[in-house]
Amino acid sequence: MSLPDRDKPLLNELSGYRVVESPYRTEEGKNVSLIPEGAQKLSVPEFNRLALEGRIAGGKDGIILAEDGNQNVLVGQIVTRIWPAATGDASVDKQRFERVEVPFTLEFQGDRVKQLLGPDTKFKRESGSWGGILLNLLPIVLILVILFFMFRAQSGGARGAMSFGKSRARLISPDKNKVTFKDVAGISEAKEEVWELVEFLRNPEKFRDLGATIPRGVLMVGAPGTGKTLLARAIAGESNASFYSISGSDFVEMFVGVGASRVRDMFEQAKRTAPSLIFIDEIDAVGRQRGYGMGGGNDEREQTLNALLVEMDGFENNSNVIVIAATNRADILDPALLRPGRFDRQVVVNLPDVRGREQILQVHARKVKMAPGVSFERIARGTSGFSGAQLANLVNEAALLAARKGLKEITEAELEEARDKVSWGRERRSLAINERGRRITAVHEAGHAICLLKTPHSEPLHRVTIVPRGGALGMTMWLPSDDKMHQLRSEMLDQLVVAMGGRCAEQIVFGDVTSGATGDIKSATNLARRMVCEFGMSEKLGLIEYGEHQGEVYIARDLGTRSRNYSESTAELIDSEVRFLVDSAYERAMAILTENRDKLDILTEALMEFETLEGSQVMDILEYGEMKNPPARVTPPPMPSEVEEQPGKDDSGQNEKKEAEETRADGAEERKMEEELEQAERDPFSYNPVDEFGKDGGEKK
Repeated sequence: MSLPDRDKPLLNELSGYRVVESPYRTEEGKNVSLIPEGAQKLSVPEFNRLALEGRIAGGKDGIILAEDGNQNVLVGQIVTRIWPAATGDASVDKQRFERVEVPFTLEFQGDRVKQLLGPDTKFKRESGSWGGILLNLLPIVLILVILFFMFRAQSGGARGAMSFGKSRARLISPDKNKVTFKDVAGISEAKEEVWELVEFLRNPEKFRDLGATIPRGVLMVGAPGTGKTLLARAIAGESNASFYSISGSDFVEMFVGVGASRVRDMFEQAKRTAPSLIFIDEIDAVGRQRGYGMGGGNDEREQTLNALLVEMDGFENNSNVIVIAATNRADILDPALLRPGRFDRQVVVNLPDVRGREQILQVHARKVKMAPGVSFERIARGTSGFSGAQLANLVNEAALLAARKGLKEITEAELEEARDKVSWGRERRSLAINERGRRITAVHEAGHAICLLKTPHSEPLHRVTIVPRGGALGMTMWLPSDDKMHQLRSEMLDQLVVAMGGRCAEQIVFGDVTSGATGDIKSATNLARRMVCEFGMSEKLGLIEYGEHQGEVYIARDLGTRSRNYSESTAELIDSEVRFLVDSAYERAMAILTENRDKLDILTEALMEFETLEGSQVMDILEYGEMKNPPARVTPPPMPSEVEEQPGKDDSGQNEKKEAEETRADGAEERKMEEELEQAERDPFSYNPVDEFGKDGGEKK
């Protein structure tokens, strides 16, 4: 017996098994889906035909169709018959057949199904297991988790990429900031100015009873390294108010509108924790003058500045928020930022005087092991013009020198050596210079030293050396006896004479000159031009400023406006006066060195022998013709070997070969030096001096 043709499409997926169990179960025995494998999808007409034929399977409880909760479908079975495999007995095979239930699915139509199958038809609503649901949702959950952590990483912290509109001001914790006003020295007046802020925050009633109001803003102005940021850190450590710190460059970035948004957010944070202080370091990065942008390139910066102006003193009152700013270019700040009501007070932080430098050295000496008996006053007098940062670096360099020498304490000698290193650079004894170069350098420096001691208004001589230091082959050093607020014309003229001393000595001794005076000529020309154009020290030009120097340049403001304000004839007269000052100084230097030619030769030989002479030793030569206390011969420190010997490795043969090569090289070098010395005595200028000195071989002042 064969199946009807209409049943064949329904059974084309059933080859290989007899009864299909529904619903389908996984290996774990949990429902994943009510739709079994191989289920036939019936259309509505096909279902109607099978229902009318009574071929929809039902149990003892009647026809029950499962309603899949995951999909809008009904799941059931179709009853059909199929012949089993033949047994070989025709009578048996003719009578046998098996009942087969074929699964199907149908789009859910509850009312129509009941009309076809009868009112006793039941629907059993079932759904897949929670494991299946979670398995389906797992990719979505993973994507959401990854996105969450990406946004959290990008927006986390003050510098997150997704927090462009948020302020980057950092709240300074009093526990982490240990700087107090005891750590600030050398700027007493500036400390008094800002101490009022701390007093107002601690005891505001003291000022309010008198009707006084605290300044809205304080602008600290001074050269780099004078202690402006250190003073702000001291305010943060002393005040009980919230202290926010931010740099001027933290406002403006690549996105438009970010700067203004950050300014507003910063003041909102400060208001929430009022009373509070906001410190803006290097405010010139955002507070430059408006209206000088070319092509609209500064619009974003101007918007940021406008927001800052409004927040500091706009329609709303921010009296409980005090702004402190620091800059070394107050000349380029916008005038609206400097008016009272925004920055009511400008505190000038100057370079420390001799007493302030002594106090600063004592503050930094507390952090290192200093030997007893060190005279900080003597070191302070020899560091005129040093800022607080340079003095801190000096003490640190002295500590490094003491550690290199294996000392347990820092002595005054290390402090003086560190001062020379910070001022003029480190000695370069490894630089190979032949005898001719050393002799020319010795003559050059001897000329400077003699002119320095023979001019009445020059500074005291400190040291003369022909050991290369920094970028110079030799150096004549002097130290001011005290801090000078004014400089006399006679002192400037003597400086010109000292600058010309090296070139004059070369001309007198060798009858020729070298390129070693390049730096001297440049410094002398600059000083002479300032005397003529700025200081009014020319008799022919009088007391007129000729616009050569109008302060520091701000390109956006000064572009195209710094034309000279004098005629061509006046320019020729300026050049003539500058030449007159320099030529007069050259003639004076020639006269001094010609008169002291014997001292020049003695000092040259002493420098060739000892390389470095102190000021007192040079004075002995000029006064007595010899040194009363000659220095000890300098032994260069041993240079560390480039390749360390490996212990246990037998390299005796290589060592012997290396020693033989070094012996031959030393002998050749000695013969070469003797030949050069003999040639130098016959003709000192038989070589190209530019090869020896280069462009930077001159004096470093």
